[in-house]
Amino acid sequence: MTYHVDDYQADPTRYDGVDYRRCGRSGLQLPPISLGLWHNFGDHEPLATQRAVLRRAFDLGVTHFDLANNYGPPYGSAERNFGTVLAEDLRRYRDELVISTKAGWDMWPGPYGQIGGSRKYLLASLDQSLQRMGLDYVDIFYSHRFDPDTPLEETMGALDSAVRQGKALYVGISSYGPERTREAYAILREMGTPLLIHQPSYSMLNRWVEAELLDTIEDLGVGAIAFSPLAQGLLTDKYLGGIPEDSRAGREGTGVAGQLTEDNLARIRALNDIAGERGQTLAQMALAWALRDRRITSVLVGARTVSQLENSLGALDSPGFTDEELARIDEHAVEGGINWWAESAQG
Repeated sequence: MTYHVDDYQADPTRYDGVDYRRCGRSGLQLPPISLGLWHNFGDHEPLATQRAVLRRAFDLGVTHFDLANNYGPPYGSAERNFGTVLAEDLRRYRDELVISTKAGWDMWPGPYGQIGGSRKYLLASLDQSLQRMGLDYVDIFYSHRFDPDTPLEETMGALDSAVRQGKALYVGISSYGPERTREAYAILREMGTPLLIHQPSYSMLNRWVEAELLDTIEDLGVGAIAFSPLAQGLLTDKYLGGIPEDSRAGREGTGVAGQLTEDNLARIRALNDIAGERGQTLAQMALAWALRDRRITSVLVGARTVSQLENSLGALDSPGFTDEELARIDEHAVEGGINWWAESAQG
């Protein structure tokens, strides 16, 4: 499939058959599968490939694109590259898109751009993100992590200010535990800016949200969008026969290789067998499994190629799960020690 700059026209059938899900008790709907730009939209990937993935996603009804200030590498490059494609291909469709970004992890040197939730960091970062993407506003602005060293009132106050300044339509939080989620919700509600959405990690090998967080967000009327539903690629078929050199686990510094323990590989192979019996890839079953609970508004997938994207979206054609299948999956879908964000969630 060959794309040329400036000739893009979105597929007129892009919304046919997509089951958009309401985000909590808000008026906003999100696609069940959204595109995350964490690892595959930095300067190490060809812009032409990124353009093809973004175009194809929108053509297939994916309206939500999720970024953060430090996505890349290098930091900021994913937002800049997305902004290039947005300006050249998707600008006319801006009102059909939900674009989100975040701040809270390390971004620039010094005390004001490192890990934290200060008003100084969050609002400065948002201004930088808007400049990189060429936007006047984002649809959702997140506090990317809970910061125990900053009063939660200050962090939530910064989110409220972003909305009142017209730089964000909605606000969200990511990797907050249940108690901090309730506190953040209450602070924002008093300020008059509702908490729209929570973005936690969640997958077959990382089920921490099921203990309390999903009940919390349901009670509050907050949406949920799960990141890393494929466990950094572990819940695909790419590692069943070893570690490919061009995979994330094959690249130094990603931390993925350390998660490929014998126990995890045994679980992944067993889950892959169940997926095969269902007539799907492991990735498709993992995504369908995460979406089985309607409290999960959407799941975020990454994609280096159009074929990876299309494979993930094939999860939307999945048959429902029988009680027997869910019981078999539960035997193997257990904690795999891959929740890198647990410390932030504990708050």
